[in-house]
Amino acid sequence: MTAPPPPAGGDVVVQAVGLRRRFGDLVAVDDVSFEAHRGEILGFIGPNGAGKTTSMRMVTGYLPATEGKAVVAGFDVFDDNMEVRRRVGYLPERPPLYPELTIGSYLQFVAELRGIERGRRDRRIGEVMDRVGLSGWEDRVLGSLSKGYRQRVGLAQAVLHDPQVLVLDEPTSGLDPAQVVDIREFIRDLARERTVILSTHILSEVERLCRRAVLIARGRVVAQGSLDALRARVDRGTRFRVELRHPDAGERAQIAPLIGALEEVEQVRPLDPADADAGDDEGFLPFEIRAPGDPRTAIARLATARGWTLRAMERRAPDLEEAFLHIVGKEGHTQARGEGR
Repeated sequence: MTAPPPPAGGDVVVQAVGLRRRFGDLVAVDDVSFEAHRGEILGFIGPNGAGKTTSMRMVTGYLPATEGKAVVAGFDVFDDNMEVRRRVGYLPERPPLYPELTIGSYLQFVAELRGIERGRRDRRIGEVMDRVGLSGWEDRVLGSLSKGYRQRVGLAQAVLHDPQVLVLDEPTSGLDPAQVVDIREFIRDLARERTVILSTHILSEVERLCRRAVLIARGRVVAQGSLDALRARVDRGTRFRVELRHPDAGERAQIAPLIGALEEVEQVRPLDPADADAGDDEGFLPFEIRAPGDPRTAIARLATARGWTLRAMERRAPDLEEAFLHIVGKEGHTQARGEGR
């Protein structure tokens, strides 16, 4: 598989071509290719066991590939491994923490390993701890921390040496909503002059942070591109949600066939009024309309002519979860809603 061309004006910082990884007879990753660019947050998503973590470990140089090539900041991951590690920050799914150390002593240890000059260490550690919400926690023992705070420490160690590339594996896992907002803003700030690869099962985070994504299933890339392009693959028509009420309860069955007969409409699907966002006890019936264009004017005219009460007509664009399930299912892979890895 040939990696896609970068977007206009984007410098390629991370390039993976044909990565393959075998564990005995098991092919965990098969022909994975993608690129990430400077100033970009690239989403990397897939169902449980898809090969996301294995791919990230190969790109960061923590796991050798069986076949293929990866280049980070101009250095071959496998031939120039130490040069790549100097330029990459990596937050794995389980942060590499020593439970008996305090946060301060652990970050001092990481700073020394990363080659940060002794005179800069305290200042740099203070800056990073403040940014990830750990100010004043220097003396807290790592083993006493909650999962959310361990995640913050893991993020601090990943960015301590100010890397060009940041690979984050589930960075908001275990955080409460307020903490998620803070870390999300931190990631955006980091990406202004860096490259961030966000590997996560939380599709809403990808939608908030990323413009492009790579979808992987059973070790293979099944789609990649802009989020808009991925959403557009759900179906060719535009969808609308319409709520209508017929003045005669006994004639409600007429609504769907009459709407479906409109030239502007391709398909009408009644929605279950018991759904959380569909219908109510006032007798309004919800419908999903699929159309090649915008049928709302035609529907409004029909409602007026038939004496229907029209309460709502809204365009419903598919979200990333719908696109993900559609693409992964279409490729013949196990469908997933992203609860696992």
